[in-house]
Amino acid sequence: MIESRSDIASVVERTRAIAAGGPIVGAYFLGRTAVFVFGEEALLLVEPGGEPRRVTVHAGAILATTARGDRIISGGDDGRVVESSVQGEPRTAVVDARRRWIDHVALAPDGTAAWSAGKTAFVQTKELRTFEASSTVGGLAFLPKGFRLAIAHYNGATLWFPNAPQAAPERLEWKGSHLGVTVSPDGRFLVTTMQEPMLHGWRLADRRDMRMSGYATRVTSLDWSAGGRWLATSGSNQLVLWPFQGKNGPMGKEPRLLAPSEYRVEVVAGHPRQEIVAVGYGDGAVLLVRIEDGAKILAKRPDEAPVTALAWSDDGVVLAWAAENGEAGLVDLG
Repeated sequence: MIESRSDIASVVERTRAIAAGGPIVGAYFLGRTAVFVFGEEALLLVEPGGEPRRVTVHAGAILATTARGDRIISGGDDGRVVESSVQGEPRTAVVDARRRWIDHVALAPDGTAAWSAGKTAFVQTKELRTFEASSTVGGLAFLPKGFRLAIAHYNGATLWFPNAPQAAPERLEWKGSHLGVTVSPDGRFLVTTMQEPMLHGWRLADRRDMRMSGYATRVTSLDWSAGGRWLATSGSNQLVLWPFQGKNGPMGKEPRLLAPSEYRVEVVAGHPRQEIVAVGYGDGAVLLVRIEDGAKILAKRPDEAPVTALAWSDDGVVLAWAAENGEAGLVDLG
C-alpha cells in the first residue's frame, strides 16, 4: 500500500534552498561544506551561512567523482584527474598520456587515489601502478582493510594488490557486464551492479557468489547503512534493503522493502550514524526512512523533477539533495 505523503511528518521547512543553475549529478560533504557536482566543468561549494561558490575543475563533462575527508577527486572527458578541497584551488593530479576519458575514480582509506581509463586501472603510490583488465573497467572500490582495489569489468571483478606486483590478481567470475562495485564496510562481501536489473555478490572468504535479483530496472544507486548491516539500493518503486548482518549475508534471504511509491527510486544515501536511509524518487520527493520499522519523514516535496543526488554530512545533521531541474537544498536536522 502506498501511503499518502500528506500524512507523513515533514522537515521540509528546515531546508536552505540552493539555486544551482544547472544539472547536478553528485553531492558530497567536505566537513561542513556541501559540494554539488555539475554534469559539466564545475563544482558548487556551499559553506554554512556563505554564498555558493562555483569552482571550475574540468574543461568538459565530469564523468566520475568521489570524496573522503577534506578532498574530492574527479575525472573528466578532458583526460584529467583533479583534486579539490575547500581551502585551495583545484589541482590537476593526473593527465592521461593519451587524453582518454577518466571513467572512474576511487580513494583508499589512507587517501591514495585510483582511476581508470578504458581497460586500464591506475593507482598512484610512491610510483604509478597499472592493471590491464580484460575489458573496459566498470567500477573501482578500495577494500576497507589492506591495500587492495576491486575492479569491476565484463564477466566479473578482480581484486588487485597494487603494492604487490608479484601477487596474482584474484578473479571473481560471473557472466555479464558489471558496471559498478562496492565492498561491505567490514570487507567480507563484494557486490557489483550489472547491466541487467540485478546485483551480484561474492563472500570473499570462500568466493561463494550470490545473486540479488527482482528489480524492475538496472540498479544505478546503492549505499551501505550505518555499520554495514544493510545494502540500500535503487532499481524499484520502493527502497530495497539487502541484509548483510549474518555470516552468509543475503544468501537465501529476501530483501526488505520499504517506502513504496508510484515513482521509481532514483538515489539512496545511508545515514552515517543511524539506520536511516535518505531516498530520492522520480517525482522529486525525498524521504528519510528508518530501517527498523519503516517510519518515514518527508525531507523534500515532489515537484516532478527527479532527484539526482543525495549526501549526508559526516555527523548526519545535514542532508544535501539536488534535482534534475537544477534546484538543490540543504536540510538541517539539528
